[in-house]
Amino acid sequence: MAPALAAFGDERLRAVPAYLATVRRNGTPRVHPVTPVIDGAHMYVFMEPNSPKAHDLRVRRAYALHNGVTEGGAAGEFALFGEGTLVDGIEARAAAAAAAGYEVEPRYLLFELTVLEARSNVFGDLSILPTPRRWSEA
Repeated sequence: MAPALAAFGDERLRAVPAYLATVRRNGTPRVHPVTPVIDGAHMYVFMEPNSPKAHDLRVRRAYALHNGVTEGGAAGEFALFGEGTLVDGIEARAAAAAAAGYEVEPRYLLFELTVLEARSNVFGDLSILPTPRRWSEA
């Protein structure tokens, strides 16, 4: 991802909560408040094993993630689209837990969120927008 866009997104996603959208079995969206964990080039979310979002990510993998909007969007908006993958590795889990900033329960599942597309927007001072404003893997 473009460095300025990634930094813009990192700052906005750290102001929790962010909102994770997944896809239900019937194709309709489901939205969940989450606390993304950003560790260098990796982004994760921890969740309860019985969470509907865990089921959705296991089966359909597709997600959208949007920061919580403050100041009516004047502080900027950031959205990601991609795929979530269940992480079982001990090292990745330990790194994500260390970066989480909260106590991670052993029962929590860990998903890595791979970014396929990112977008930024602002309603106000356009000078805070990164260049480029959008990025896509394709």
